[in-house]
Amino acid sequence: MQEEHVLNIHESQEDYLERILMLRNEHGHVRSIDLANSLGFSKPSVSIALKKFRENGYVLVDEEGNISLTEKGEAIAEKVYERHLVLTDALIHLGVTPELARKDACKIEHDLSEETFQIIKNHIEKFKK
Repeated sequence: MQEEHVLNIHESQEDYLERILMLRNEHGHVRSIDLANSLGFSKPSVSIALKKFRENGYVLVDEEGNISLTEKGEAIAEKVYERHLVLTDALIHLGVTPELARKDACKIEHDLSEETFQIIKNHIEKFKK
């Protein structure tokens, strides 16, 4: 039996929330066009997704179109982003090129059990000391 997903949302939703966090950290603000360009999706697709995120309490969109994460959305985005960073570091440590490590970490971050992730994280932290 497959383990229930830790974050209880779909992989694509996790990617959206993570990307909002990353864009906010890089640019200080996020608009739907930034998200569409970054993810390679059409603006109408992003608009539909953002509507669902607003309805489910993951994001807020102000009058100027700036997207912000709610506390609930931020928690998911931070968790996925941490997994991405740790797994990227782990793969680079094993000898994978940084570009490939980032791509593979993005694939792995959604399916890895919390237990396995914590073991990898603890192992990588030992090498950083």
